[in-house]
Amino acid sequence: MVVVGAGPVGLWTAAELALGGVRTVVLERATERSPHSKALGVHPRTLEVLAMRGLVRQFLDEGVPVPRWHFGMLENRLDFSVLDTPYPFMLALPQLRTEQLLEEHALALGVRVLRGHTVTGLRQDADGVRLDVTGPDGEHARTARWVVGADGVGSAVRTAAGIAFPGTATTSYGYVGEVRLTSPPVVSAHNEHGALITVPVRDGRYRIAGVDAHDGGAPGPFTLEDLRATTTRVAGSDFGMHDPGWLSRYGNATRLAERYRSGRVLLAGDAAHRHLPAGGVGLNVGVQDAMNLGWRLAAVARGDADPSLLDEYHDERHPIGEQLAEHTLAQSALITATAPDGTALRSLLSRTIATVPEFALALARKLSALDVAYPSAGHPLTGSRMPEDFELLRHGRPLLLVPAGSPGPASTAAAAELGVEVVPGARSWTDAAVVLVRPDGHVGWAADRAADEEVAAALRGLGTRFPRATRPDQAG
Repeated sequence: MVVVGAGPVGLWTAAELALGGVRTVVLERATERSPHSKALGVHPRTLEVLAMRGLVRQFLDEGVPVPRWHFGMLENRLDFSVLDTPYPFMLALPQLRTEQLLEEHALALGVRVLRGHTVTGLRQDADGVRLDVTGPDGEHARTARWVVGADGVGSAVRTAAGIAFPGTATTSYGYVGEVRLTSPPVVSAHNEHGALITVPVRDGRYRIAGVDAHDGGAPGPFTLEDLRATTTRVAGSDFGMHDPGWLSRYGNATRLAERYRSGRVLLAGDAAHRHLPAGGVGLNVGVQDAMNLGWRLAAVARGDADPSLLDEYHDERHPIGEQLAEHTLAQSALITATAPDGTALRSLLSRTIATVPEFALALARKLSALDVAYPSAGHPLTGSRMPEDFELLRHGRPLLLVPAGSPGPASTAAAAELGVEVVPGARSWTDAAVVLVRPDGHVGWAADRAADEEVAAALRGLGTRFPRATRPDQAG
């Protein structure tokens, strides 16, 4: 198995494949990890994902919980502390450290990460994929049965696979700069000149990000003088900025891959969806893509599931990509709304967040991804997330949650045959008598009452079997 891209999404995908017993190689074009952290936070659902694999404590020990987070840089923040999760906050942690922790996890599972390897093309047939790669020793070919493109918005894998990437072009540009400040503020500002937010990041540096209403839109180099000028216009001071470490512009172009699977090639993360980095959602949605894909692809690669299981990855995650595009475009409109009608809309929505708890909660659940539920017929619990007991999923196998004294002989035999963990006992979060939880923490099937044979049939309906122990020596 080959995963292209060693960012958070590629590393998590590779780790999930290795946990499922599939030998996996990650190809990364950069020779070294970037010192610049595009993302600065880990959202509640991603923390739940990390908890499912026993990693969350490492992140919590190093990050800083932020219980209120912004939507579209509105003045009133969303209150994450009311969310139905053990992690009701955005965890401030630079992407650089997130990648380091995820790579340590992947390497411990047997993943190989090859840096300085650029994919320049691919061809696939019924048996596998041939990748054209340029590496430290020159050009060579690499074959794999399956390939995952997690190589960002300019994805070479997506382009070579012929997957269309439709969407909207850039209509406005934002900026980001990491600098030292003589008089550091903790500030968020929005007015007729633009918008900015300032947050401490690392080593005494601050990140200033926002939009400039007076920027002509040219995506040329962004300099310290540019940052100083726009900060002064919007906030009234440059806060004594000096010693820049990272300066960049970005656009609000929004695109979504037409499909997440093309034969033996699959996409995840920014290779599948591009958007304004509003609210810090990109890394988080990408890791959740990988969580949905990993157990499926591992099962198919092992030969324990039909490849049609991979079509369900597109069916479930592509609509999430559509929602991501919608709410980041909405945030883009709010952030760039500097005319009187736009500021009136911002004021109205900000007051609504403060005075209508249901509205604020819906937006907080959207931004945190706790509202994600996959469509499914049958019991209303099906498709929803399991909101606790995450440690039960540490080994990446499904769970059969049953009352004490259950299950019967037929379902016991089916669970043993398929590698499903049986967990007896009552659950505080559901009245359903029997719940089958997938490896990604979403409910695959549930029933208020079910005969033993029905439970056994539901287990087999999951469409795959799971190894009792990881087998990373298998070919992928």
